[in-house]
Amino acid sequence: MPAVNVGKIKFGFNQPLVLIAGPCVIESEGAVIAAAAKIKEIASVFGVPFIFKSSFDKANRLSLGSYRGPGLKKGLEILKTVKAKFKLPILSDVHCVKDVNAAAEVLDIIQIPAFLCRQTDLLLAAARTGKVVNIKKGQFMAPWDIQPLIKKIESTGNKQILITERGVSFGYNNLVTDLRSLAIMREFGYPVIYDATHSVQLPGGQGACSGGQAEFVAGLSRAAVAFGCDGLFLEVHPDPKHAPCDGANMIDFKGLKELLGQVKRIRQVL
Repeated sequence: MPAVNVGKIKFGFNQPLVLIAGPCVIESEGAVIAAAAKIKEIASVFGVPFIFKSSFDKANRLSLGSYRGPGLKKGLEILKTVKAKFKLPILSDVHCVKDVNAAAEVLDIIQIPAFLCRQTDLLLAAARTGKVVNIKKGQFMAPWDIQPLIKKIESTGNKQILITERGVSFGYNNLVTDLRSLAIMREFGYPVIYDATHSVQLPGGQGACSGGQAEFVAGLSRAAVAFGCDGLFLEVHPDPKHAPCDGANMIDFKGLKELLGQVKRIRQVL
């Protein structure tokens, strides 16, 4: 497996476990800066390479009244500030082709949301920027279904690709994780990330919004690292209970610190 490079950070076999973390969505510039500072501090304690993530627009919300974020222009300005202030690589998700080029001016990793992972035009537009592309495997897909999506990106000449497992639909309003998918998708030649916080989501579980079971994030993260993954994707918030979205499946800073200590030891044993 060739390493995928994000600045000085490398994903791949025999590379350190990488942390992709941050709040679900940008709430304000101050909140994002505070979160980035704290997560960077925690990651530094354990020597874990860190990429900051947060969404400028969550366009796939179930309810019209759900909080979406500040939008493309303002959101990218905030992420650009975080990038410059903390010297951190930045990941965010893009939902439509027309936003890709503007996002690529700021982002180091362009993320394709799980619901949109089969959208050919979006995949090709992201790939043509030359940026690293992170494909979130759709909740409706088998792990081997990711290979044709990889080929779409490769068709542009871009081979800087990450694949993220975020659980699979199990009946209504529920997701489960099949850890075999980590090994299956790794066979396609690219690093695989485990998104522990979205894997415990309960889609639509609270009626007009999703619920979650954050109490399982740590256990699933430990299992994924032990099974074999190249990075962890975690949504982290200072006060998940009062987050405007995805609070039920996010962890707080204390939980992150405890979890990083555990997975670092597991990784060292392996």
